Amino acid sequence: MAKKNKSQPGSATIAVNRIATHDYFISERFEAGMVLQGWEVKSLREGRAQLKESYVVLKGGEAWLLGSHVSPLLSASTHVHPDAVRTRKLLLNRGELNRLIGSVERKGFTLIPLSMYWKKGRAKLEIGLGKGKKLHDKRETEKGRDWQREKERVMKQR
Repeated sequence: MAKKNKSQPGSATIAVNRIATHDYFISERFEAGMVLQGWEVKSLREGRAQLKESYVVLKGGEAWLLGSHVSPLLSASTHVHPDAVRTRKLLLNRGELNRLIGSVERKGFTLIPLSMYWKKGRAKLEIGLGKGKKLHDKRETEKGRDWQREKERVMKQR
């Protein structure tokens, strides 16, 4: 019963990475801008983006989004040869970048793209700073969700 990642008319959400919260403990969240090409913006407006297998790396003091898939529109990219999974630069201020670099290199955290959305007409990416979950952690989280559902059912019946 998974919801579609496509944006609805009037919705600010473009794509959501639902697997990220299942596989990682997210400790902090950051908002980053993205350097995009024209055809990518048009595709994002149509909701043709996917974050499922994407990740963020820090190289040369900059953040880069790898593996995200933006499907090109046939009518929007006639004169350009689009690369759907190209590496996109993320825009963060220097203080945020320094904090992320310290957490990733020294503390063993990883950067996960959580969602992509529109804010004031610009595409933004929410990045999570997280640690990977072990199998028993995932099971525990699932048991907790099941218990919450069961409690709601019981309370609803009364």
